[in-house]
Amino acid sequence: MPELHPQFLTDSDGKPMSVLLPFAEYEALMEYLEDMEDIADARQARDEPTIPWETVKAEMGL
Repeated sequence: MPELHPQFLTDSDGKPMSVLLPFAEYEALMEYLEDMEDIADARQARDEPTIPWETVKAEMGL
């Protein structure tokens, strides 16, 4: 996880409304999230059943 240095923007009551990040940290955070999504997709694909190549060839008449 990238090191972040957020600044919180609040309303007049002190309630957090927005977060401000340096652009480089935002880009690093987005890249990290994309990597985590790729890992989740790979784990899901790993758990899906596979079809043996010989079965595929036979079904296609190869």
